[in-house]
Amino acid sequence: MQHKSERVNFGSKLGAILAAAGSAVGLGNIWRFPYETGNHGGAAFILIYLGCVIVFGLPIMIAEFTIGRRAKACTGGAYETLAPGTHWKWVGYAGVLTGFLILGYYSVVAGWTLEYVWQAASFGLSGKTSGEYVSMFQDFSQQPFRPLLWLFVFMFVTHFVIVKGVKDGIEKSSKIMMPLLFVLVILLAGCSIMLPGAEKGIKFLLHPDFSKVTPDVFLGAMGQAFFSMSLGMGCLSTYASYFGKETRLGHTAMSVGLIDTCVAVLAGLIIFPAAFSVGIQPDAGPSLIFITLPNVFQQAFANVPFLAYICSVAFYVLLALAALTSTISLHEVSTAFLHEKFHFTRGRAACIVTGGCLLIGVVSSLALGEWSSVKIGGLNMFDALDYLTAKIMLPVCGMFAAVFVGWVLDKSIVKGEVTNYGMLKAPYFPVYLIVLKFVAPIGILAIFINELGLLSW
Repeated sequence: MQHKSERVNFGSKLGAILAAAGSAVGLGNIWRFPYETGNHGGAAFILIYLGCVIVFGLPIMIAEFTIGRRAKACTGGAYETLAPGTHWKWVGYAGVLTGFLILGYYSVVAGWTLEYVWQAASFGLSGKTSGEYVSMFQDFSQQPFRPLLWLFVFMFVTHFVIVKGVKDGIEKSSKIMMPLLFVLVILLAGCSIMLPGAEKGIKFLLHPDFSKVTPDVFLGAMGQAFFSMSLGMGCLSTYASYFGKETRLGHTAMSVGLIDTCVAVLAGLIIFPAAFSVGIQPDAGPSLIFITLPNVFQQAFANVPFLAYICSVAFYVLLALAALTSTISLHEVSTAFLHEKFHFTRGRAACIVTGGCLLIGVVSSLALGEWSSVKIGGLNMFDALDYLTAKIMLPVCGMFAAVFVGWVLDKSIVKGEVTNYGMLKAPYFPVYLIVLKFVAPIGILAIFINELGLLSW
């Protein structure tokens, strides 16, 4: 057990919080959350989402933290360490595989953000019609070469941070990128809400419309909380294995949940006021980020071209930062696994992961253009990977994490981790245990069945 006591830790509590928050904050906060909120009752959805974060998100996050810190091993080895000789090790392996597959296709979209940083900075987004923004994105995303160039750039930046290690790579980059991300999102939200007619967008986002609340909305909010907080993909357990014994798991989870939610709501305050000020209805997904918003910025600041330029560049830098904090955490899951399981050097492990993810990324990128005719179950490779990971693997891994901590781990170990072995008070512990044993697994099972389209209301 000597090697575990020598395991590297994050250098500070702030570093641990910002690294975990960086894992949670990603592109989903900026393009999925605002759209879900706007379409499902505005502030009513936000209230339901916050409830889901508290009831499901935070307990499962603390559970994943517990697994990682107690085992002092990456996700792939943590279950095996805590339940040796059992089949639980396969849950850890599944978490590593999930993170690896997500990194492969997520990096394609991350690369698109760099293309748009370049386009915004070189005035490539200026003076276009709405139709030209559509054709510009379609032409770019279906090209064989240019998306691959940015995919390679993004993966090599991620690789560089990972090779530098936990303290000098992940923690240092998080301490720079997360504050910068927050500054950018606040400045952009401030610019957006000062536009003429912005109050319509603010009302659309923050006015509670309970008439739109259905059982489906509860499941949607639960799913958004689950995916937004990076639950089930191995990142949180792996990062928690670098937590020191003084790190407060409950406090860290609360901080991560708060940062994650704040970024998502502020993203809504960027998108909706700006869109409504020029009479454009926001769409979801890539079309919102790469087609609608360039058009919105140009129209909203038509009288002040310099401000349109600054907002466009700042927004795509923000997107790239959000994507990078996520790709770093996803890469670390697989790198730590290879490093610890097979005793590769960190550099060699990182090279294997980067190479494998580039292979998946190339196939996923070409699937949107030249290889679009190749289908798996009616889906191209990119969409098939997204469906497999987001709708099947994440809920399954998250549910088993809750079951493992709730039912398999000794209760004294769970309580010890939550209270830092008697150093902290945790009056919520009995309720927390009930949530892990019963509420969270049932809730996640409901999400899982709903996402597969087997529930109808």
